[in-house]
Amino acid sequence: MAEATEVRNVIIIGSGPTGYTAALYAARAELKPLVFESSVMAGGALMQTTDVENFPGFPDSIMGPELMDSMRKQAERFGAELVPDDVVAVDLTADPKVVKTESGTYLAKAVIIATGSRYKELGVPGEKLLGGHGVSWCATCDGFFFRGHDIAVIGGGDSALEEATFLTRFGKSVTVVHRRDTLRASKIMQDRAFANPKITFRWDSEVAEVLGSEKVTGLRIRSTKDGTEQVLPVTGVFVAIGHDPRSDLFAGQLATDPDGYLLVDEPSTRTAIEGVFAAGDVVDRTYRQAVTAAGTGCAAALDAERWLASQEALTPAGGKNSFITS
Repeated sequence: MAEATEVRNVIIIGSGPTGYTAALYAARAELKPLVFESSVMAGGALMQTTDVENFPGFPDSIMGPELMDSMRKQAERFGAELVPDDVVAVDLTADPKVVKTESGTYLAKAVIIATGSRYKELGVPGEKLLGGHGVSWCATCDGFFFRGHDIAVIGGGDSALEEATFLTRFGKSVTVVHRRDTLRASKIMQDRAFANPKITFRWDSEVAEVLGSEKVTGLRIRSTKDGTEQVLPVTGVFVAIGHDPRSDLFAGQLATDPDGYLLVDEPSTRTAIEGVFAAGDVVDRTYRQAVTAAGTGCAAALDAERWLASQEALTPAGGKNSFITS
């Protein structure tokens, strides 16, 4: 694969509310950002969300995919170049910075990282074997296939209760399995779940094994208090225990905390490498909301714009980066 020779002002790695907001602000600053959205799921985790009720400006809620589509179109309107490709390697210490995808090599003066996070797995026997055969990590993707099933949702946060409530549209029953005797979810989500007659709770319990050979037949549940075990007869399992930051691509180049979240010079989005900025769920382990992700995307674009101005090395407006296909 030959090397690109022209240089973009800024490349944004990732999409979702973080990447699209960064793209919008960078585009309006006439930086002509190039955005690698992902070939698998442009738009990030909100593409798998139903009603978004807490994003400002939508009093009657909005569907996650609709919100992402609107953000995407807004960024495009101002000149962002959006590419459904996956970044496979980077050299952030190079000058200019090198970003490689499946299709080509790109160069940029500044890079904004908005890679978000991925679903955590339980890591128990049977989980991977039965993935797609009764085990899922996305209720909005797969809930339809569980009509009339007895379903278990694993977790105790907002995501778990949102999934449980959504799944009552399809399932005969939904059992929330949680390690503790209190939930971490917001009060409004708890109130909805407790009021739903289809939802029950298995407290102080963890999953020891997903049972079944070709499809899920149940869960082996272990008490977190006394270690006793029993079988929960379900045919659907939805895992909602949180997320891991998508920071693997930057290993050895950018510092992370012990859980893999990228470190930035808060309250800015600057990383330890000049011209590299990080925002959204790959950084944020505390708030993890669409609106905060969008806010940090805005901050990253402003930080990048100011850094580029300080370098007095802006590519002329309208300049395009070349890429070489294999």
